[in-house]
Amino acid sequence: MSTTKITMKSPTPILRMFDEDKAKEFYITFLEFEIDWEHRFEEDFPLYMQISYNNCIIHLSEHHGDCSPGAAIRIEVENLDLLHSKLLSKKYKYARPGIEETPWKTREVRVGDPFGNRIVFYENMKD
Repeated sequence: MSTTKITMKSPTPILRMFDEDKAKEFYITFLEFEIDWEHRFEEDFPLYMQISYNNCIIHLSEHHGDCSPGAAIRIEVENLDLLHSKLLSKKYKYARPGIEETPWKTREVRVGDPFGNRIVFYENMKD
């Protein structure tokens, strides 16, 4: 089948993790993502899993060669104020993010995961 059009879809970021329990506490309990699936080649091997929140999909990996800690991703959200208030209400020991208005006309909530990765939730400001 031949086509003259290339279609690209949203990328799926892979973020490095080092501790399954800490990853689940941060991504599942604090940020309220859901675990879609988990994979290990054998019982005592590193974990690779997919998490999602609606249409937002992230892969988390304990595998050394998959990615480096310290990555940054940006996730566009609707109703940043509601997300912000939900995060603050959890009283998560390691993050109490604020909302920043940027010169590039976004409002942003920035959080760091336990492994040095940064996640910026943002919404565009209305003119």
